[in-house]
Amino acid sequence: MSGNRGVVYVGPGKVEVQNIPFPELVNPQGRKIGHGVILKVLSTNICGSDQHMVRGRTTAPAGLVLGHEITGEVVEVGADVETMKVGDLVSVPFNVACGRCRTCIEQNTGVCLSVNPSRAGGAYGYVDMGGWIGGQAEYVMVPYADFNLLKFPDRDQALAKIKDLTCLSDILPTGYHGAVMAGVGPGKTVYVAGAGPVGMAAAASARLLGAAVVIVGDMNEARLAHARAVGFETVDLSQDATLGEQIAAILGTPEVDCAVDAVGFEARGHGHSGSQHEAPATVLNSLMEVTKVAGKIGIPGLYVTDDPGAVDEAAKRGSLSVRFGLGWAKAHSFHTGQTPVMRYNHQLMQAILWNRINIADVVNVELISLDDAPKGYAQFDAGVAKKYVIDPHNQLR
Repeated sequence: MSGNRGVVYVGPGKVEVQNIPFPELVNPQGRKIGHGVILKVLSTNICGSDQHMVRGRTTAPAGLVLGHEITGEVVEVGADVETMKVGDLVSVPFNVACGRCRTCIEQNTGVCLSVNPSRAGGAYGYVDMGGWIGGQAEYVMVPYADFNLLKFPDRDQALAKIKDLTCLSDILPTGYHGAVMAGVGPGKTVYVAGAGPVGMAAAASARLLGAAVVIVGDMNEARLAHARAVGFETVDLSQDATLGEQIAAILGTPEVDCAVDAVGFEARGHGHSGSQHEAPATVLNSLMEVTKVAGKIGIPGLYVTDDPGAVDEAAKRGSLSVRFGLGWAKAHSFHTGQTPVMRYNHQLMQAILWNRINIADVVNVELISLDDAPKGYAQFDAGVAKKYVIDPHNQLR
């Protein structure tokens, strides 16, 4: 049996690279399965959702192997797998999905009914998402392989585009889903809250969908500078001018056609004083203010049911002071929840392979070693304008 190492959540603010068991074809309940494969991990990305756990803002237990953004090579195939073979290079949707239940059949793979005993929806290396072992490791097991895995058509082409293709497991489909659910289309004006990797992926997706102008808002000047460098308009939410005023300075009107929340529950208030304090409903409320009447708001930013580190007792239970009456009065449409990656990943793979989207440049991918993962977590948490991609076997640099 081969060895294995992975990134393990130790406690608030701390991760370590530890020896972990080599994966087996068993589910989290210990039952042997024939529908899975074992992957040698080619690339695995650090995600903002991982950071929520590492900051201690969820009920994640110590010892959790992290990582839900996985690209790999098949090295072992279960007896029931029919369409995958050893040597295939594949992208793994972060959703664990069975392909058999009603929601999977309806392409709502983010809320599969079969892979998590406690609630709808499963994911690798994530709290309350079914106990599936994470992929920030050298090797990982993927169940329901025939359904879940996206096979790259050409190995050499995939390796040449790996910095882009690694984004297919989560952030690119997530950003795209946010833009689609916000109604982005040709000629639309779009505001994206958050210049982190998901926000930048949403901005790139809006451009791919034909938006006339895409405005990205954040408080982090390094991230805003990067957003401008790759062609987006920006607003600085640490300034005292309101969001509507800053949008009006760009568009001539304080409203946009479409808006995307790529921040989630750890949002901070706007303005010089507000930016120092957490205000988890700020983004949602500001988007309702600047989205036109009868507009749509896509919400791929993460919100949780339990937040031990929240600013008040209500927020600890996921209850936020959202101005729902404003949204009702403006006839807004809201769309929340985990992205059903499989609804989009094949088309987005083709967009990458045919040079229709340069997502690695937009999110500023930087390859790091597995041993440097703790440093990558710390730097990402400090707000660097990068998307850290772990190269567990040092094959890509």
